Amino acid sequence: MDSVRTKLGGIELKPRYSCADNEKILVSLILPAYNEEAIIQKNMDTLYAYLATLEDQYRWEIILVNDGSGDKTGELADSIAAEHSNTRVYHHLVNRNLGYALRTGFSHANGTYIIVFDMDLSYSAEHIERLLTTIRKTEAEIVVASPYMEGGSNINVPFVRLLLSKAANRLMRIISGINIYTFTGMVRAYNGNFLKQLNLKARSYDINPEVLQKANLLRAHVVEIPACLDWTDQQAVGRTSSLKVLGTILIGLMSAFMMRPYAVFLFFGFVLFMISLYVIGWIFMNTYQAFPDVVVMTDGYRAGFTKAVAKVFDERPYSFFVGGTTLIMALQFFGIGFLSLQNKRYFDELFHINTRILKNSTIEQK
Repeated sequence: MDSVRTKLGGIELKPRYSCADNEKILVSLILPAYNEEAIIQKNMDTLYAYLATLEDQYRWEIILVNDGSGDKTGELADSIAAEHSNTRVYHHLVNRNLGYALRTGFSHANGTYIIVFDMDLSYSAEHIERLLTTIRKTEAEIVVASPYMEGGSNINVPFVRLLLSKAANRLMRIISGINIYTFTGMVRAYNGNFLKQLNLKARSYDINPEVLQKANLLRAHVVEIPACLDWTDQQAVGRTSSLKVLGTILIGLMSAFMMRPYAVFLFFGFVLFMISLYVIGWIFMNTYQAFPDVVVMTDGYRAGFTKAVAKVFDERPYSFFVGGTTLIMALQFFGIGFLSLQNKRYFDELFHINTRILKNSTIEQK
């Protein structure tokens, strides 16, 4: 990866573990960072202090990904890594967005479990132990910290941001058919071996829905736990609700659409079909009512029916246009929906084959 240069604070330090240490589970903590100069030192100190309380259960490797920051985030990260032998820093020369940053972190993680956390600590450090406890207890492949499920909470999150995010996640839940309340959140715990099988491609915020989509294809066990998203300190460091949030949500909705495109097409096809059915039914009903008056003035029933239809058309010509147009559109949506369903099944099959090949190649390399 030529766009990534590795630094260990300028000093290569080899940690020494005792036999007891080697028996502990290794956990990789991945921290993507972009322009975090104002908070990185303080929040890393908070994390180190908290992780020290869990050292009787876990060994830690901290992977900090500086995603092309334009401030002193990279320099500060290197100085922090120089003081902590279990911390590694990877630098993107330019900003490549969250998806690429997480993929960089995933590719260098060695832990049995992988925790992704937000550098701003909008989720408090205590969520780390809860995520790890849950993934070990439930043997899940993924555990999601969810502020939107029952028991979750949001503190001082800007109203517009919260409203848009909740609406987008609700739509993603409906469209995808996956029983998850928080698709867009990145604070999660992963089974390390499972995560490396997913062959992720996303480069932006859509990586979080992508993970859940591909995990769902593999019938993975995904668990959500209630979490608290606290934005109390965000405005102090220049984080506010913006149009970028809308872009992130649109990306999430597109990701949800890609999970089950056939469901969207079939839904709109069904809605249009019901509209056309109503309009066409109205036409036939009015034709039936006009038929007795017209048939006595014509030479036969066939001509009477034609005259009755013509009478209804003269009175409501737009009904014929709406009924015919919506029926044609409904049939088109149904056709596209069934083709999408077929393509989705082909994609699922190819994804399973690709995952098996990737898993076997990983085993052989080991």
